[in-house]
Amino acid sequence: MSVNFFGTKCKESSRQDKLFGICDDQNGTKAYTNMTDNTKWIAKVINNNDLAISFTPIDNCIIVLKEGTLDKESTCDGMLTFSNSLYLVELKKQGIGGWLSDAKSQLENTIKLLRSKHNLEEYKYKKAFACNKKHPNFTVIDAAEKKAFFERTKGFRIDAQVEIVIK
Repeated sequence: MSVNFFGTKCKESSRQDKLFGICDDQNGTKAYTNMTDNTKWIAKVINNNDLAISFTPIDNCIIVLKEGTLDKESTCDGMLTFSNSLYLVELKKQGIGGWLSDAKSQLENTIKLLRSKHNLEEYKYKKAFACNKKHPNFTVIDAAEKKAFFERTKGFRIDAQVEIVIK
């Protein structure tokens, strides 16, 4: 089965709003963007340059099966695409313990799947965001881990924070 992360019915219409949220109701449905109810926001997107941004839900929308099985691959919640940038987003609502390593694992697996299906060279800026509503302030990922993630993913930078600033 052919999987296309970019040409999917799941993709939302592009938007140029200065501020919007990315939500995941954590009930088996896909992630989505929202302008009106910031209590549901897990990630906050700040778009001061009014760029046209598209959000595409991945988890619970683009289904990739593990080779030779009927088991679903672990993927991140969605991606933001704009100009020459690709930002992957994993949304969490977890307390202490293990959330960041889970998020990084889901992001890395999604990157591996994306690379196996698409040429990502058109994207100059590639980032992966681990966002946790229960840890809204910047979570430190040390320089060595950032470098290792960048090397493992062949060019994606990692951040752990709920604010995604579009540049």
